Amino acid sequence: MITSFQMRAARALLGIDQKTLAELAGVSLPTIQRMEASTGNVRGVVETLIKVVEAFERAGIELIGEQVRSDSGGRGVRLKEPGPPRRVGA
Repeated sequence: MITSFQMRAARALLGIDQKTLAELAGVSLPTIQRMEASTGNVRGVVETLIKVVEAFERAGIELIGEQVRSDSGGRGVRLKEPGPPRRVGA
């Protein structure tokens, strides 16, 4: 699962806008906008959610879920290693 808050935080860590995330994930801009406008867990087509999560992972973002070990607990994002985001298929 990923929340809209995690998506916005992950984009902020990467310094990218919604359009760039859509390109990285291979989904439409309106899809990203809809996902980020939701509250709580993002709902949608499973394949689309997987594309977005995988795009973040390729870009170096680690999504932290509930009950997953982190120094301060709770949900969030963690930058695994610095580097520019990579495009799908790159």
